[in-house]
Amino acid sequence: MKKYNSSTQERDAMNCCKIYAQQATGQEDEKPGEECGVFGMYDMDSSDVASTIYYGLFSLQHRGQESCGIAVSQTDGPKRNSSTCKGMGLVNEVFNADNLEKMKGDIGVGHVRYSTAGASTAENIQPLVLNYVKGTLMVAHNGNLVNAVDLRNDLELNGAIFQTTIDSEVIAYLIARERLNVGTVEEAVKNAMEKIQGAYSLVVASPRKLIGARDPHGFRPLCIGKRDNAYILSSETCALDTVGAEFVRDVEPGEIVTITPDGIHSDKRMAIVEKKSCIFEYIYFARPDSYIDGVCVHSSRIAAGRILAQTHPVAADIVVGVPESGNAAAMGFALESGIPYGTAFVKNSYVGRTFIKPKQSARESSVMVKLNVLREVVAGKRVVMVDDSIVRGTTSGRIVKMLKDAGAVEVHVRISSPPFKYPCYFGTDVPDSDQLIAYSYTVEEIAQKIGADSLGYLDISRLGELMDGDMGYCDACFSGNYPVKPPTGDIRGEYEH
Repeated sequence: MKKYNSSTQERDAMNCCKIYAQQATGQEDEKPGEECGVFGMYDMDSSDVASTIYYGLFSLQHRGQESCGIAVSQTDGPKRNSSTCKGMGLVNEVFNADNLEKMKGDIGVGHVRYSTAGASTAENIQPLVLNYVKGTLMVAHNGNLVNAVDLRNDLELNGAIFQTTIDSEVIAYLIARERLNVGTVEEAVKNAMEKIQGAYSLVVASPRKLIGARDPHGFRPLCIGKRDNAYILSSETCALDTVGAEFVRDVEPGEIVTITPDGIHSDKRMAIVEKKSCIFEYIYFARPDSYIDGVCVHSSRIAAGRILAQTHPVAADIVVGVPESGNAAAMGFALESGIPYGTAFVKNSYVGRTFIKPKQSARESSVMVKLNVLREVVAGKRVVMVDDSIVRGTTSGRIVKMLKDAGAVEVHVRISSPPFKYPCYFGTDVPDSDQLIAYSYTVEEIAQKIGADSLGYLDISRLGELMDGDMGYCDACFSGNYPVKPPTGDIRGEYEH
């Protein structure tokens, strides 16, 4: 088994923070938000897993900073034994040595969460823990269902009572209900998968088994790791590195893996559709030292920068990246163009991702704390500024202005993704089209609005080069071609997680 080792450069990018600004009108310009990260562990030597799950979640903190939780149980104990700790805030704010010490169990799941509009409440914190006739079911979910409302309505009409407003509870309820009619929990997961539609990477712990499942399109990542006599499921490989585990393999789209003391059992009966992994995992979401479906995220961002230099060349004196995900793309642009790469921004690494702050006031208070410009680097120079995306345009406009106020004579903006034109329904909070600047304005008009001397986006036809192969990917937020039919109404703010 091969363990992916992070390079020094990639490890330096531990906090994938982004730079956001506030319009004078008060409307925030948010970067797209990833909804969560999942982590599960089963130790066959019966050692407690809570502390390892904690460190795993700490490594996945970039995927959600709103809330987090851990649930564990003992596989040799009663079928209804579990210990749970959840709270609003960061991993190191919710957990401490005392509450982790009290969590006794050799199997467990963890979750970090970021919600879309609304529902930033304690009852929606994952993992969900259900006590039912077969024992305890612990569920953590990354993704978004497109048929959650219909399923929820049907379940409620048949007597189901829901405690949350998240679609993850629909999944948990379906698994529990199906388990009453089949012989194993993994078969119940498979039956539930036949009913749900959309994006989901699941980590499920039953009284005696740890199960991982990925939707048939593989929208969201999920991988398997091993440390000594313990198996791990994680959204990203960076968390495996953190806890000293070896990478075993990725969970394949549509696959259900069941982990017991006998090893890993694979069920691929649901793997019947074309793979459509979220391309924005490579552009922005994932930590740069992670590998997703065998592809190094850092290398993907370098490739994006090289493509930008090929398709949108410009005469300039320096190339700079907007921290953090813009940095690697800027390196790629510099390598391809021969223009020197430089560091123009000083970022406060102790400020979390602004867009994950649940309230507008929190965003406003942290905007200017996060970023400053090194005047000596940009003064009197023609600057290429590389960032990963433009949503509404106010952030890019603010950063361009900061560079020019610091003395840059020209600022040429290059974006390592195509223009956002359509909303996402699969676990990313790309807003409605009428809120996306690229939907209403041409590239030239956007450049004028943000104050850039020129603007270039990554060509949508070259997105596949970021994945270094023939793997299928979802680019619906850029193309409008949805792999799964979206809901007739936008319910992302009503039933999200």
